[in-house]
Amino acid sequence: MSTEVAPRKKRLAPYIAAAVGVVVIAFLVVLAVSSPNESTVSSSPLLGQPAPEVKSTTIEDQPFDLSRRRGSWVVFNFFNSTCVPCRQEHPYLLSFYDNQATAPTPAELYTIVNDDTDGAVEAYFEANGGAWEKVRDDDGAISVAFGVAKVPETWIIDPNGFVRLRILGALTENFLDEQLTRLQQEFEGAQ
Repeated sequence: MSTEVAPRKKRLAPYIAAAVGVVVIAFLVVLAVSSPNESTVSSSPLLGQPAPEVKSTTIEDQPFDLSRRRGSWVVFNFFNSTCVPCRQEHPYLLSFYDNQATAPTPAELYTIVNDDTDGAVEAYFEANGGAWEKVRDDDGAISVAFGVAKVPETWIIDPNGFVRLRILGALTENFLDEQLTRLQQEFEGAQ
């Protein structure tokens, strides 16, 4: 009886291996055709609420206090220099920053450094550009307050200090500009 089982197992093994191979190939195809750079607007209990208190320092050792930014649109981009999607979205942040220099109601852009060293962040921005402020989040309190799941994540805060938008994942071209313009128009219409 045991001699019948062994040949049957040998006949089944190639079929099981083939099925596993098909599943692996299908998974790789899904990964290859999916777009990892899609910006996604996401819900959060913070939307429409006052922004969490943020007091820290920049990597240049200057004080940073979000409450002192009242009257300005503020964009927080949570970042880590080793994060691949953060690197992919960087050209779009550079473009956004440049566009804000000539915008009628410019927004202030801040990088919130997530679990990274000052030296690594400085080296990244020296090599890739980006003249905006980089704010330390040494103990992770800012990330926790905003409920950041993983970087990159981008938040927009209105001039009254209320959270208006949360964007998960890497930004795509012009997405941040479009979302900010829409929010500014809604804000001006409500005034």
